[in-house]
Amino acid sequence: MNELPKGKVFFGGCPHDCPDTCAMIYEVVNDRLVDVRGNKSHPMTRGGLCVKLKDYHDHHYNPDRVLHPLRRTGPKGSGAYEQISWDEALSEIKSRWDDIIAKYGSQAILPYSYLGNEGLVQGLTSGDAFFNRLGSSVCEKTFCASGSSTAWLLTVGPTGGVDPESFVHAKYIVIWACNSISTNLHHWPFVLEAQKKGAKVVVIDAYRSRTAKAADWHICPKPGTDGALAMGIINAMIEQDLVDQDWVDKYTVGFPELKDRARDFTPEYVERITGVSAADISTFAREFATAQPSVIRMGVALERHHGGGQTIRAVCAIPALAGSWRHLGGGLLQMPLWEFPIHWDRVCRPDWIKPDTQVINNLRLGRALTGEMDLDTPIMSFFCYNTNPVSQAPETNKIVQGLQREDLFTVVSEHFVTDTAKYADIILPATMAGEHDDMMFSWGHFYFTLNQKAIEPRGEAISNSELFRRLARTMGFDGDDRLLMSDAEQIEHFIDWSSPAMAGKGMDYFREHGYFHLAVGTPDDRLPHAEGNFPTESGKVQFLVEGAKNFVAPPFRHMYTGRQSGEDVDPLPGFVPPRESADTAPDLAKLYPLNIISPKSHGFLNSCYANEEHKIKGQGEQFVMISPLDAAARQIREGDPVRVFNKRGDFEGYARVTDDVRSGVVVATLGYWRSLNRSDGSVNSISSDEHCGLGNAPTFSDNLVEVVRVN
Repeated sequence: MNELPKGKVFFGGCPHDCPDTCAMIYEVVNDRLVDVRGNKSHPMTRGGLCVKLKDYHDHHYNPDRVLHPLRRTGPKGSGAYEQISWDEALSEIKSRWDDIIAKYGSQAILPYSYLGNEGLVQGLTSGDAFFNRLGSSVCEKTFCASGSSTAWLLTVGPTGGVDPESFVHAKYIVIWACNSISTNLHHWPFVLEAQKKGAKVVVIDAYRSRTAKAADWHICPKPGTDGALAMGIINAMIEQDLVDQDWVDKYTVGFPELKDRARDFTPEYVERITGVSAADISTFAREFATAQPSVIRMGVALERHHGGGQTIRAVCAIPALAGSWRHLGGGLLQMPLWEFPIHWDRVCRPDWIKPDTQVINNLRLGRALTGEMDLDTPIMSFFCYNTNPVSQAPETNKIVQGLQREDLFTVVSEHFVTDTAKYADIILPATMAGEHDDMMFSWGHFYFTLNQKAIEPRGEAISNSELFRRLARTMGFDGDDRLLMSDAEQIEHFIDWSSPAMAGKGMDYFREHGYFHLAVGTPDDRLPHAEGNFPTESGKVQFLVEGAKNFVAPPFRHMYTGRQSGEDVDPLPGFVPPRESADTAPDLAKLYPLNIISPKSHGFLNSCYANEEHKIKGQGEQFVMISPLDAAARQIREGDPVRVFNKRGDFEGYARVTDDVRSGVVVATLGYWRSLNRSDGSVNSISSDEHCGLGNAPTFSDNLVEVVRVN
């Protein structure tokens, strides 16, 4: 096969909600994007792309893309649309919004977004300033990591933790609730390099994932019991005299109180809760404390049950007790994003939010749209971009019910007519990453990555930033310079270029190199907390935190008015049992005896690519992993179609009978479109919209179901 002719090349940054934030190269021939490949010079991603991105250039030319504004012509959900012009689309949006504002007020409009694009300009917060200026309701975005981040900030403060590239120096590596090979692929080579040099790799996860199979040791707690496991490890470290007392005395707060809290969590007691043997708990404690440097990489899945926040506080304590922070490559990695010098106030303009504006949490969209939530102002218009809640949010049957309302004016900006977009009154065509400019920060490493516009947008697609510029002009906000800034101006305005972390670098550097590792220490010398220096009030690891408040159940207002409210936060880490389990909800478990967990899919990025036939073929159709014991009890055989259900909803898939899950647990991966599944449902049809105990985080792994064979 002849190689493609060498074309123009541009720097790219993967736009997806993934910790890797891969550096890419776009190649353009005759104004067509002909290749997207990894940038081999990038020290972290090293020229590799995951299976999702292998043909990203072709993704731009998918024949099913939305390329023009569309207006609904049939019933909601029918997918019947006609092409209209941008002028018509914007005029209709303004007319409908003007009527809604006149009758109900601007808070009757609800914006809704997440990380369908992770860029600084085009991403999560790209529309916040516009909607804050409009006076809409505020959508609180806690899909992912809000519980983890709340616990992290309480315990160690806004530090980036260990550089993921520094894992090559570790001798004991723990990957806790993260399937790195599928969802953090470019960190895995650093783990393997350490493993080849003799490091032991331990994976703690509630099922045997691809990563668990590649580890030296897989520890498999029952879903929702990781907090008890962490407290048991703390107990074992203390009782075996494995605590680095010198480091703890100098650089932590609350050790005596933590010691007292952990006293009851003996390995034998914890074994009964978690299913992990007392001997394994004691062995892990001894090995982690003595095989220095030891390090933990925490996955966000740790937060996804009722006690998730407390679990993460307990896990954060383990490297501190061991003194792991003393050593290069030792300590803890959550999300390095805390180190990125970004003026988030300039991005979002929270100062434009009017006092007492109602706040609606994105996990409770179904309640908001169906009227179950007691709102001061009802939601009469829904504006969705950068997310697909009918796939990704919990209690999706309620969301669909709400989106079917004829009095709800819905606008969706999208690449495809997704399960959410098919309920829209207006669909707006959005650009893909090769068609716009952006700057990518990362929640998995310490690099800023430039994304350059390589080709003109297909059809009439526009970027998020251009969308909100047009909406600002349409709504008469022409005098607000922030809303009308170009993409390049926004990048310059949003980044704190004077920060020491930027080391004097500017846009000329990015245009020449494409990326920059923040000046916060190199992977071979970063030791941010060998002598404490944590960005907490005390400057130390805070096992004990007094007087902290959690969010109140939405709608709540204290974040924006300065009033403190919410439940008291437990001063110490601990174990909070799941809401739905045989132990905590025995009557419910009689009806729905199986715990379900819904990790990310290997072949999809959330719901992205789950509409492409070749991606579905690689990932496999919706499957349900079930143990041989549980399958036999239900007369289910390998490959049988099965129905998974509880009182919230159901979905269907194909049985995978496997020892990779323990009895009492089933696994169904996330991202499948309900409209393309066996039945009109997906895994989040059964998910509860209840919050984790900290940060209003989701509880996707705190759900009971039953599984039956279907014809």
